[in-house]
Amino acid sequence: MHATPHSQAKPTFSWKALGWVLLYFWYFSTVLQIAICVTGYSGTNGLRDSLLYSSLWLIPVFLFPKYTRIIAAAIGVVLWAASLAALSYFVIYGQEFSQSVLFVMLESNANEASEYIGQYFSLKLVLCTVIYTLGALFLWTRLRPVYIRRPWHGLVSLAILFGLVINPIAVKMVTKNQGVVPAATTLMGRMEPAAPWQFVIGYFQYRSQLNSLNALLSKNSQLPPLRNMKDLSGDAPRTLVLVIGESTQRGHMSLYGYHRETTPELDAIHKNDPRLTVFNNVVTSRPYTIEILQQALTFADEQNPDLYLTQPSLMNMMKQAGYKTFWITNQQTMTKRNTMLTVFSKQTDEQFYMNQQRTQSAREYDTNVLDPFKKVLADPAPKKFIIVHLLGTHIRYEFRYPESWNKFDNKTDDIPGGLNADQIVDYNTYDNANRYNDHVVASLINDYKATDPNGFLLYFSDHGEEVYDTPPHQTQGRNEGAPTRHMYTVPFILWTSDKWQQAHPRDLAADVNRKYSSSQLIHTWSDLSGLRYDGYDPTRSVVSPQFIEATRWIGNPYKKGSLIDYDSLPYGDQVANQ
Repeated sequence: MHATPHSQAKPTFSWKALGWVLLYFWYFSTVLQIAICVTGYSGTNGLRDSLLYSSLWLIPVFLFPKYTRIIAAAIGVVLWAASLAALSYFVIYGQEFSQSVLFVMLESNANEASEYIGQYFSLKLVLCTVIYTLGALFLWTRLRPVYIRRPWHGLVSLAILFGLVINPIAVKMVTKNQGVVPAATTLMGRMEPAAPWQFVIGYFQYRSQLNSLNALLSKNSQLPPLRNMKDLSGDAPRTLVLVIGESTQRGHMSLYGYHRETTPELDAIHKNDPRLTVFNNVVTSRPYTIEILQQALTFADEQNPDLYLTQPSLMNMMKQAGYKTFWITNQQTMTKRNTMLTVFSKQTDEQFYMNQQRTQSAREYDTNVLDPFKKVLADPAPKKFIIVHLLGTHIRYEFRYPESWNKFDNKTDDIPGGLNADQIVDYNTYDNANRYNDHVVASLINDYKATDPNGFLLYFSDHGEEVYDTPPHQTQGRNEGAPTRHMYTVPFILWTSDKWQQAHPRDLAADVNRKYSSSQLIHTWSDLSGLRYDGYDPTRSVVSPQFIEATRWIGNPYKKGSLIDYDSLPYGDQVANQ
């Protein structure tokens, strides 16, 4: 008799095998995202998206289960290299890799680029690399084929592709009436936290924004200079500083009478230094950073919003006047939204980009700007113009200051009534952010003062912020379609050195309550710095004897009939006034 061989058992689906494959592909993105969440540098959106879009690598494993380890090894090498580079960047700089990093590195000279690379070699980094690699190898050894019966393996793979890629694009195209490119761009933003997309998408976004940047810079370089410019300040060496804040409304500053002590350092300077002038009635024309700076840093305003494209900017003007110009920023560098900021920065001679975070909602402190500011103050150029752009009190407020600055946490006895627990947190963290912003602005003034300068420093915030201040105390943020006063009220502070005051004596005491819009800033700056040219209008300078109060328009100038007089807005009682 001949033995009958047993028929070979068909492979079966294993949840355990699926779990190990998922862990393997998730590993390369989620280690970094978990570190970001645990250290408090950002929220959980990156972790969520990295889990979702790392799951795309399941598709080839489902389709070709016999080659699971080979496929996983080939994909894993790419994921390991990309994720290790991103993880190393976070370990060294405390920031998530983004297109802004590519911009700073690729736009730097060879020496500066080598400094970035040189910092990657350290014992700490070697240890992290070894541990990280061993973790990946361990997970790879646990991989087993994930068998899904035909034709279900194809249908499951298609469902993953549809759910993560095709459907999000289709939904944007249908519900938002977007084209394929905008819809795909939104999808890429969600895929970016997952390896290796942070490099692929980062480079794509960098090239896209760089093209827009270069086009705008090319147009700016072709603008004719201001005609008949004269510098009434003579040839004496000088340093002039413009500090731009972010999302800081003056109603939450004790310097302006707020009941909480949110600006103790500026309060002390104001009390003890007669050279600090605090203007009490300045508003912004738009509650968004790019839109207001297109006006404040140029000759554009609400009724002529496109003049920033056809006339020189403040940076162009100062270079024409013979100043060496600098831009120090803690804002994100290279994003679609911030391209215009980068255009403005590239109009200066030297730039310092201190924030390369992938998202605005990431922990980043404005003390980043203090060291480069001191460096620039020591530059030997006889005439210097320095712009410092802060992240200020931008949402999320708790990411704008170290935990040791939690002065107002858990306070409920001096806030608007009816706020829920989350709103109370927002209210208190905004005041904490204001207190830290006070420290940064005061430090800039004190560091500037310590150089015994000939010049002045002007600080203003781009726009304000509604933080449950206006009854019924349920609005937070900024909405041009439903404006409140607190979205537009901004601090406007001038510190003048003794040397500059002696050479340019001014008594500003009578000017501090004038109604003014920061959209007219370029005329005030020209007046203060002694620059005169065709187009300068002293009636639009808040410090000029010829100043004339004008309607302070707010609203979207590109939307017909949307401009309104700021002073027509109803008043909302704040806690300080209750």
